[in-house]
Amino acid sequence: MPRPFWFIFIGHLINTTGGSFLWPLNTIYLHDYLGKSLSLAGFVLMLNAAASVIGNLLGGYLFDKIGGFKAIITGAGITLAALIALTFSHGWPSYAILLVFIGLGSGVVNPSIYALAGAAWKDGGRKAFNAMYVAANIGVAIGSAMGGFIASISFDLIFVSNMVLYLIFFIIAFMSYRNISDEAVSGISSIKIQGENVHHYRRNMRALLILSIGYALCWIAYVQWQTTIATYTQEIHISLEQYSLLWTVNGALIVLAQPLLAVFVKKFARSLKIQIIIGTFVFLVSFGVVAVSHHFSGFMSAMIILTCGEMLVWPAIPTIADQLAPKGKEGFYQGIINSAATVGRMVGPILGGILVDHFGMSILIIILFFLYVISMFTTIFYDKGLDKKFQTKVV
Repeated sequence: MPRPFWFIFIGHLINTTGGSFLWPLNTIYLHDYLGKSLSLAGFVLMLNAAASVIGNLLGGYLFDKIGGFKAIITGAGITLAALIALTFSHGWPSYAILLVFIGLGSGVVNPSIYALAGAAWKDGGRKAFNAMYVAANIGVAIGSAMGGFIASISFDLIFVSNMVLYLIFFIIAFMSYRNISDEAVSGISSIKIQGENVHHYRRNMRALLILSIGYALCWIAYVQWQTTIATYTQEIHISLEQYSLLWTVNGALIVLAQPLLAVFVKKFARSLKIQIIIGTFVFLVSFGVVAVSHHFSGFMSAMIILTCGEMLVWPAIPTIADQLAPKGKEGFYQGIINSAATVGRMVGPILGGILVDHFGMSILIIILFFLYVISMFTTIFYDKGLDKKFQTKVV
């Protein structure tokens, strides 16, 4: 990785670690500590996700208009201010209000830092976004593990730890991202899309939106592992420790299996399009294993299969978005992709809960199968109509 990219990688890791202190415990804090109903807690988290969608689009727009450095500092400043306030005031309703601002600020940062990563390592292609994916998962693994431990001592320490880590991220961004932004994306906001380029831009945007639909559907299904499947494992007497172990294996595989993934991609999935189709099919297989599993060993097998699928799909989508983006629209394209993922994470728990409550787990699995099939079709057809020269680049 180029030296400037390392600063982005480390900053993303620290940012994700800090965020992972809090998000797995939000529902517990709202319900058990603030005494709010699960329905109200779910509504607050939905507002947080909705703010993140708005932040994603705003962050992409700001990246293209004012550059990566200013966009990231703007989003990070909003989040840091909210976390400082949260450290001193985390009662009701301040907790809910500040979560919305955290979602907005984090949403601004995410597409900006991905777009900056793509610009800082332009020749890296898939490797740049795969590195960001690995950084995020290391952060989630560390943050989730540390968050549970710190919360067992004092919930107040969670807010302090989150704030301190985000302050470190803000300092890294302030000290190092200015030069990266200036060198990598200077002047892009002044470029106009006109003439023949308008036609190309429209076709690329259409391709991105089709791809985003499939991406959102994959996330609607994937997030069931954190919601309906988590509840289902408790009903069939799989312990919380065993369920937590599933995610430990998920994080460990994502980091340790990268060499094997590189060999597989080189031999069997040399194009991003094939990579996503294979990964989506692997997702489908993992839920097939869930459908017939009644013991921990079955769910562990399903998680391993699921992890193989996400290692293929999740880094490939922002890579294609970066390649589809015209000069000066990199941030906006990353904003759309990030918004699609956030919408999937927002809709998934609600849809899954309704289906399980009214029809049962089996019907949910069947619906998820259909979602993955639709996602495969969107991947197959998203690039139809693009220039053949461009197709060979992204397919």
